[in-house]
Amino acid sequence: MKTNILSRIAVSGGRLFRCSHPSVSTGCDMNFSVFKPTLPDPTSPLPAMYWLSGLTCSDENFVTKAGSAFEAAARNNVALVIPDTSPRGGKRVDGDDESWDLGVGAGFYVDATNPKWKEGGYNMYSYIHSELPDLVSEEFNVGTHARSICGHSMGGHGALTIALKNPSDYAAVSAFAPISNPTECAWGVKAFTNYLDGGVSEGADYDATKLVTSKGGSFDDILIDQGMEDSFLKDGQLKPEVFKRAAGLSGQKVTLRMQEGFDHSYFFINTFIGDHVDFHAKRLHASHRSKVSLAEPSVDTSMTGKDIVCKAMVARGPKQPLVLEDITVSPPRAGEVRVKVVANALCHTDIYTLDGLDPEGLFPSILGHEAGCIVESVGEGVTSVKPGDHVVPGYTPQCALPSCVFCMSHKTNLCPAIRGTQGQGVMPDGTTRFKDKDGKEVFHFMGCSTMAEYTVLAEISCAKIDKEAPLDKVCLFGCGVSTGLGAVWNTCKVEKGSTVAVFGLGAVGLSVIQGARMAGASRIIAVDINPDKFPAAIKEGASDCVDSLNGLPSGKTVQQYIAGTLTQWGVDYSFDCTGNVEVMRAALECAHRGWGTSCVIGVAASGHELSTRPFQLVTGRVWKGTAFGGWKTRTDIPKLVDQYQRGELPIEQYITHVYEGVGKTNEAVDALHSGSCLRSVVKY
Repeated sequence: MKTNILSRIAVSGGRLFRCSHPSVSTGCDMNFSVFKPTLPDPTSPLPAMYWLSGLTCSDENFVTKAGSAFEAAARNNVALVIPDTSPRGGKRVDGDDESWDLGVGAGFYVDATNPKWKEGGYNMYSYIHSELPDLVSEEFNVGTHARSICGHSMGGHGALTIALKNPSDYAAVSAFAPISNPTECAWGVKAFTNYLDGGVSEGADYDATKLVTSKGGSFDDILIDQGMEDSFLKDGQLKPEVFKRAAGLSGQKVTLRMQEGFDHSYFFINTFIGDHVDFHAKRLHASHRSKVSLAEPSVDTSMTGKDIVCKAMVARGPKQPLVLEDITVSPPRAGEVRVKVVANALCHTDIYTLDGLDPEGLFPSILGHEAGCIVESVGEGVTSVKPGDHVVPGYTPQCALPSCVFCMSHKTNLCPAIRGTQGQGVMPDGTTRFKDKDGKEVFHFMGCSTMAEYTVLAEISCAKIDKEAPLDKVCLFGCGVSTGLGAVWNTCKVEKGSTVAVFGLGAVGLSVIQGARMAGASRIIAVDINPDKFPAAIKEGASDCVDSLNGLPSGKTVQQYIAGTLTQWGVDYSFDCTGNVEVMRAALECAHRGWGTSCVIGVAASGHELSTRPFQLVTGRVWKGTAFGGWKTRTDIPKLVDQYQRGELPIEQYITHVYEGVGKTNEAVDALHSGSCLRSVVKY
């Protein structure tokens, strides 16, 4: 370990480390802080956003004064690297010129060429751009494949110049009140005259305005926030408008937001830092995924047309543990596809069937329907996929035939093409492709059966996706997460400014919250009987959390509390993600009088029925349901994967448990029962 960890504390969805290390660039002991979001696999590399402070440039300033950054970083699964950028603890430059804007405060993010300052350790450009990234990559596994940079004031100057000088090394750059044209302002002239032998003329190489003039459009956008009451803006020190004008002439897009009523303080930073983290996260994740070398799983095509013997978890009966068995998987027939399952995520619907609550549940069967797979072979007539393609199976097929009124309609995704045989646990021709070691047939499940190393799907159940998408992540789009997002975006079409209540905070409920936040909901009320789930809900965007078991006023139901205390008339949209018919009623009855819509997502146990007073509907409420969030499998799953690939739709936060090998599936089942698990992914 090259760093000395001074402290480590839990902060807003992750852990904050404060460190020191002997720096080669500065010749001093330097401090820095690293924030790492909590992930199920702590060894996974994370993209990192670097923060550069201004004059008071210690790492402690940002940690204590811009704490909302941690919540945004945790939500986006982005690490923060926060350096102290003044060589306080080692060599010091003697003389009266060690003032806050020269020396003690910062090195202005240049490499000093004046011997007095160079030997004093003021080589902040190399420290930030080269030395520190190598160190935190090695020690903390952050920023290895993607990093970005942001800063305030003098740190904003540093962020802009470092990124513009090295555009291929940074996925994004933004700034708060940056010194944008330092060769034309007093701060820059003073710094360059002292730090650099060549003075202001040498300082041109550290001037963002001059750099953007020569470098042109290196980034898709540069975000700058500037307070309009900033005294340094008014006295001409900052000049963001000059930078934007120069950028426009050279083809570089700049989004300059002039924030009325804000000055140069950390209150200004803390107010808008979440926007900057979101801005960086989208670009960081896209860059990260493009650079990470994904070891593509191989698929053996030599077994084409032959039986494959492989491992599978067989459900022998309700309420019994799954059994690891050798099964035989037959070749695909006409219109079918045989796939190698790379990763399978456990869904509550699997448990629902395993617990004997599914009226269509058949035994023995192979469960599983939320997976990432590679096509091994195809049957006669299959044209939409070929061996080697990556697919996500869809339990809601899409035949896409012009004669199918369901596939042709934008109103539904409920294609009935193979619904009858799928519910009977067989393939479209009425037979199975699985046999156990005794040669006895094993039923299919939801047309997927992905708790096996190989399975056979109908072609119309295969969503072909980008091969670079990690199958152990995008498998989540096969069911739960897609369902929650689609309930918001497709079924209910939640509008900006709407109020929302979400009942049940599993992966589906949290994805409803995520979707509502992305849709621009103004208030999101999260409801559960387990308060331990509230931090995750807040992280996704919940504004209120309600413990419906122990947190209600005496004598009030949860619907009365939401529709009479938290709101005056109820919420615009409510979502049941529990499968409990009493909760479904509560969700309806907290919907807004006159226009409230309540959406049933959770699947109730066999035989259960809904009830409410007809008056609830007469007074304008709408009760509706959704299956797979209204998504059409083959058309829409690839689009969701593309959104994830572009960094617009993070889903890693739902994966709380990871296991290796199909035989670990029972452990994944136990995790799901524990109450602390959102999604457990089993890699095969």
